[in-house]
Amino acid sequence: MINFILWLLFGALVGWLASIVMRTDAQQGTLINIVVGVVGAFIGGILFSSFGAGGTTINSGDFSLNALLVSFVGAIVLLGMINLFRRGAMR
Repeated sequence: MINFILWLLFGALVGWLASIVMRTDAQQGTLINIVVGVVGAFIGGILFSSFGAGGTTINSGDFSLNALLVSFVGAIVLLGMINLFRRGAMR
């Protein structure tokens, strides 16, 4: 149960930080930040493993700095893709 709560908290943190970097923070609420953090962690895990860099994410229950960094990069990629489809150009 505590891992689930930590997963939600770190997902919210990663999503919030990525939304600040991508300048979408005013458009998102807490629930969207959690979703962006969790889905971004999934995308980050796929990206890093496909390039051979490996690395765990917050989705695997690892809350280390490396896992947060991989999840953060994935969340930025996710928000960049959303911005690309929504506006037709990256910010």
